[in-house]
Amino acid sequence: MAEPFRKILKSGKFIVTAEIGPVKGTNVQKMIDNIELLKTKVDALNVTDNQSAVMKYPSLGGCLFIKEREVEPILQVTCRDRNRLSIQADLLFAFSRGVENVLCITGDALKMGDHPEAKPVYDIDSVQLIQLIRNMNSGKDLAGNKLDGGVDFCIGTTATPSAEPIEPQLIKYGKKVKAGIDFVQTQAVYDLNELKRFVNYSRKINKDVKILAGVVLLASAGMAKWLDGNVPGIIVPRSLIDEMAEVPEEEGLSKGIEVAGGLIKRIKDEEICDGVHIMAIGKEEKVIDILKAAGIPGD
Repeated sequence: MAEPFRKILKSGKFIVTAEIGPVKGTNVQKMIDNIELLKTKVDALNVTDNQSAVMKYPSLGGCLFIKEREVEPILQVTCRDRNRLSIQADLLFAFSRGVENVLCITGDALKMGDHPEAKPVYDIDSVQLIQLIRNMNSGKDLAGNKLDGGVDFCIGTTATPSAEPIEPQLIKYGKKVKAGIDFVQTQAVYDLNELKRFVNYSRKINKDVKILAGVVLLASAGMAKWLDGNVPGIIVPRSLIDEMAEVPEEEGLSKGIEVAGGLIKRIKDEEICDGVHIMAIGKEEKVIDILKAAGIPGD
């Protein structure tokens, strides 16, 4: 049996989580293969929830595959697609099936995705979602009605250390901490000084919240430029883009693995934060190579 993620967070070890991207359809074999590949290499696996507003296999379904393979799943729940009734019902089902970790996120704008005509819900925001789950953990639904059989979720959220200006992001993060979170998985960070700034702020608010730095695998200089120019909160330094551009196109992925591994090694060696969250975006099998480049042995 997998060790509960809540216990891992308190263990003092350097924590590694990774992301599983669901498929667009019911052919889930690749997703299952990636889970099998990574299950002994990481402490927990996230399943994205219609990431980038693209309709795909549900996070909850992917989490059940992870749980069946005795790995700790982290359920992603976005506020964009469901109202409070649907969210609470999904959470009851998830907990009854052994899914005990939740990542609370707002959700990417629908205009980014493949159904831009869809109507966003946003019945509650990410701070209220954290409060909702805390309320359920206490034995009641959001309306104050008693639950017949409760839940006990380990609650996580996201943050953006590279946001500019950083002040609004820190204010919102402070509200999330006050609402009651156990861990945070950050947006991709390439400037470790920005990560240190965020960690220092977080520690002052609540030193017990565990911080996992987000590391996105860059497959090419073009990808680095696109992330820097199109994804709010991700800043890829010009020096890194130039470094990626210096290698032949066919070597871009190998260079990206080297860069990601180097970032993780520095984060670990310098004890900047409590661990990392690796986002390989469709190349989950490369997580093992990233960990090798970071000097982190697999089991």
